[in-house]
Amino acid sequence: MAVYIYSVVGKRHPARVEELTGVGDPPAALRTVAAGPLCAVVSDAPDGLRAKRRDLGAHQQVQDALMSDGTVLPLRFGLLAPDDEAVRQALEERADEYLDRLRALEGCTEYNLKASQEEETLLRQILDSSGEARRLNEEIRGGSAGPDAPMRLGEMVAAEVKARQEALAAGVVEALRPFSRDQVQSPPGGDDFLSVSFLVPADKEELFLATELSVANQLGEDLDFRLTGPLPPYSFV
Repeated sequence: MAVYIYSVVGKRHPARVEELTGVGDPPAALRTVAAGPLCAVVSDAPDGLRAKRRDLGAHQQVQDALMSDGTVLPLRFGLLAPDDEAVRQALEERADEYLDRLRALEGCTEYNLKASQEEETLLRQILDSSGEARRLNEEIRGGSAGPDAPMRLGEMVAAEVKARQEALAAGVVEALRPFSRDQVQSPPGGDDFLSVSFLVPADKEELFLATELSVANQLGEDLDFRLTGPLPPYSFV
């Protein structure tokens, strides 16, 4: 029967899985598959597994419970293997890689920060600070601009928005970098200009949170900062 894989842990991790349940309906019982210095937390894989809320929640609850007892290499939802032997073989073949990652993640959790900026305020700032953009805008509104003026103004504003938000994102990351062990940026979606995950050691967590709050306050109310965490360090596996 196919095997669903939740996490990889070191052999010293207590891996108290007897009290946990996993994905599926009814929920699957968890067990461990050991190989040398590593263990994988697994269960039988249900047929037709989909990313439904209940199963996503079950996967996350397993990670949270294991993290409360030690360092965990959390695996993404939906990872399957043919059987326990295939899991054991993967642990043996990739032992050095997994051990390196466990050492890198030791004592850390993930925080994800997303940020967006109020568009109207940003456009007003650009028009206030750029004489050329302001002149073009006034000519367009007054009806005296040439036919290419709207395109030129749009390109000018878009370039300025990009430059300002890239500089802003870089500044935010640099302010928080000293309190994290690693960072991973991903392409922001929607109205966001920043999406970054930080690997935060436990002994720097308070400083990280205080600095994030301070940066958000300093940058003003037209910016929307959304910090999520602590999370299993999926982004750093």
